[in-house]
Parts: sequence; C-alpha cells; structure tokens
Amino acid sequence: MSKEIRFSDHALLKIDLLSERGITIAQDFVVETIQSPDTREPGEGEKITAQKQLNENLVLRVVYREYEAFILVITLYPGRRSRYEKN
Repeated sequence: MSKEIRFSDHALLKIDLLSERGITIAQDFVVETIQSPDTREPGEGEKITAQKQLNENLVLRVVYREYEAFILVITLYPGRRSRYEKN
C-alpha cells in the first residue's frame, strides 16, 4: 500500500489529546497500523478500522477511508485489548 496517508484535523487533535493524557502515539505508528494491522474490519459506509497492539493492555484503533489517490485517517483511539481481541 503506497498511497499517501493524510491525517484529518480531528485525528491530529486526538493525537495531541492522548499525548496530554500520557498516551503518546507517533504518526508513524498510525501509518504502520494502517499498512500492517493485527486486524482490519469494515466499518460504517466506506470506513475501515485497523487495529494494532499498542502495549500489554491496549490496542490502537485507527478509523480511515481509502480514496483513489490517498488514505484519510478520520480518527484513532486506544482500546483495551480485552475488549477488542477475540481470543
């Protein structure tokens, strides 16, 4: 997947807010989550949710939409592994 990955203003705001709360998420990790997720699931409409393990207890969930020319990160949020991992 070599499309340009763009971040919505909302996604950038979420990265800042999480950082203020002590959860640092690098944009590179968001890109990595989209490019090689642990899981990927279809969402509402054209949206896709990619998930990757963040640490022992948390996963990062990235909601994005793929367009012809680029990928747009809509939002992202950490979640408890126990909630999102099936096994």
